[in-house]
Amino acid sequence: MKCVGWKCRLRLVLVLGIVLLAVVPLFARQTPAPTATQSSTIPLTLAASLATPDPATSVNEKLAQLDQRVTEAKSSADNAWMLVSAALVLMMTGPGLALFYGGLVRRKNTLAIMMQSFALMALITVMWALVGYSLCFGGNGSVIGGFEHAFLRGVGADPNPDYSGTIPQMTFMVYQLMFAIITPALITGATAERMKFSGTVLFLMLWFLVVYAPLAHMVWGKGGFLNASLGGKFPTLDFAGGTVVHISSGVSALVCALYLGKRTGYPKQPMPPHSLVLSFIGACLLWVGWFGFNAGSALASNSLASSAFVATHFGAAAAALSWSAAEWIRNGRASALGAISGAVAGLVAITPAAGFVAPMPALAIGLIAGAVCYWMVTKVKAMFGYDDALDAFGVHGAGGTIGALLTGVFAQQVINPIFGAGKAVGGLDGHWGQVGNQLVGILIAWVFALVGTIVLLKIVDLLAGVRVPEEHEIEGLDITEHGEEAYNLES
Repeated sequence: MKCVGWKCRLRLVLVLGIVLLAVVPLFARQTPAPTATQSSTIPLTLAASLATPDPATSVNEKLAQLDQRVTEAKSSADNAWMLVSAALVLMMTGPGLALFYGGLVRRKNTLAIMMQSFALMALITVMWALVGYSLCFGGNGSVIGGFEHAFLRGVGADPNPDYSGTIPQMTFMVYQLMFAIITPALITGATAERMKFSGTVLFLMLWFLVVYAPLAHMVWGKGGFLNASLGGKFPTLDFAGGTVVHISSGVSALVCALYLGKRTGYPKQPMPPHSLVLSFIGACLLWVGWFGFNAGSALASNSLASSAFVATHFGAAAAALSWSAAEWIRNGRASALGAISGAVAGLVAITPAAGFVAPMPALAIGLIAGAVCYWMVTKVKAMFGYDDALDAFGVHGAGGTIGALLTGVFAQQVINPIFGAGKAVGGLDGHWGQVGNQLVGILIAWVFALVGTIVLLKIVDLLAGVRVPEEHEIEGLDITEHGEEAYNLES
């Protein structure tokens, strides 16, 4: 059939349209890629946005960011724990020790003994900022530090990797300050009720520089003669201050008691504690604060801190029971004063061992310390007749010595591999030579405290005098030394 007129033209248009729809896509597929010259005209920002990222680079960046966040979180956690621990250790001096000693003296001497602890909180802080921290933790000498951190130069937000790599050196500095405060304060227990306030201040200032600072550096400072982890010749294990704090203060307390002589009327005149309630509260605060003292010495919020925390608590509990049991056997009853004294003795003895021993050895150390310290306070003191008024030597000197020695026996590398992974630490690991190292550390601490204290007492006695007149002692040091009384009974 022939195509005529407009119908033929319509069919022709439809055929051409179909052909075009089929051919155009084929030409589009065969369009050549742009040349190098043409591609250079594409905007760089567009090219970058179209580029496909390298999967390996992206993963590495994300892992690096994650690692940084984990490090920051750990540092924050460690820093928070250490600041809390520093506050807990300061609480041990005021109000803990101030209340404990304040209740044990007679009423007329309450403020005098409490004022000594409070004054040291201020005095040692200033000395620590000026030179104390640098002498203890600056340099790498074998006996004493240097002056590189005098006036706290270089002590800021950056960690000191020699001591703790996850907390600011400022935090480490203020934490160690709290140990320096309480150590000389312990000595005042032996000089209570008869030593001048002026003589006490001058003596303890000098004692901090001459006795405490060298011992702290020898045991804890880099390159120290007794340091167990940073190059000491005789590595002495002292986790939180058995030698540095308790032996030094306890032995010095004995020397002070002998040098000052007995209180007027001692031992014929009864001198019971005026308020065991104050002492009881003080002892409980000491127990709680000691967790910062010992567990904080891990310098991190980690499993070692947990281990030291548990050992501290177990040692205190065991010693409280053994002292009370010994008292019950001897006197037919257990006293509140005995129980709190035993707890403090256990806390003292577990201090050097807290970060090295398991819970069961911690119980053993506490049991031994409670019984031995009870014997020192009730038998040895009476045997030799010295007037250690508040038993600073019987508890701290004897307890620190026992604890330091037993640390060498019970320390284990599974708790703290301080000498390296898999290396024996103490006697339970088969390293009985560590007991010898502990004896060297104990001997050096005793000698330093004995000689240093005798020399300093002589100097202070010549410059300011150390003992109050007899009439002042009879009237009471609250009135004669400070012009005030702890209790106004007339109001």
